[in-house]
Amino acid sequence: MHRRRLLRGAAVMAAAPGLALAQERLRIGLTAVILADQAAFLARWADYLSQRLDTRVTFVSRDQYQTVHDLLFNGQIDAAWTCGYPFVRFQSQLQLVAVPLYQGQPSYQSYLIRPLGDSTVTGWSSLAGKVFAYSDPLSNSGWLVAQGEFAKAGIGQRDLKRTFFAHGHRNVADAVASHLADAGSIDGYVWETMKLQGMAGASQTEVIWKSSLHGFPPLVAATGAASARMEALRRSLLDMQKDDAGRALLKSLNLDGFIAGQVGLFDSIRQLARSVPGSGVTT
Repeated sequence: MHRRRLLRGAAVMAAAPGLALAQERLRIGLTAVILADQAAFLARWADYLSQRLDTRVTFVSRDQYQTVHDLLFNGQIDAAWTCGYPFVRFQSQLQLVAVPLYQGQPSYQSYLIRPLGDSTVTGWSSLAGKVFAYSDPLSNSGWLVAQGEFAKAGIGQRDLKRTFFAHGHRNVADAVASHLADAGSIDGYVWETMKLQGMAGASQTEVIWKSSLHGFPPLVAATGAASARMEALRRSLLDMQKDDAGRALLKSLNLDGFIAGQVGLFDSIRQLARSVPGSGVTT
């Protein structure tokens, strides 16, 4: 999936207190989790993984996908929950660890949203002269999909009144709900989870378009990462749906579980990126 004010806090470090853990730690970077109690949740998840891996697990939060990937490539984190677009863009440097299951599938959609009851925005072709909110320059659902749809509608960036990056899908929803933007492109999983949790950004906006299915934001590691450590992390994530504590964490995330996943899950994102100038994906 990917995700920012949803996590707000430059770095969130959470680990299980009182555990006799190995000195080596496992650091997982991420950008967003759509939870009101995000810090407390990450502490619980880190505790869960720490016990199963016998290694101190910490979560490191940043506001942008690029920053998370910089940390990963520089060896400052060991794994990252990222987005399908940066996965295909940097695929030669990355390996899949696991892919979440949402509504039983390892896939999700991008949504086009507008303020609730605003009939002036009816679709992509109606956005000329409007203010539009993106999530992140490396977001599939929050940037890449929108580029493809604007191109289909014959609308260039200069045709829009203004665009901006909200740096977080929840922030996109909040910007549209408060009329800072006339519309925005958002991760459908994030919007649906916000709606489930009664967040204003979802309750005060409405979906007017949904994309086709794309591979869900995956957990990845650098290609040179120790295979035994990544396999242990993968197994711990895949086994979450097998015990009560893991299922409770998954429920908080509005996910059904994790699978190992295949690179082919992201072929639709790769194909779209090839068609978007400046996407950085050519093969």
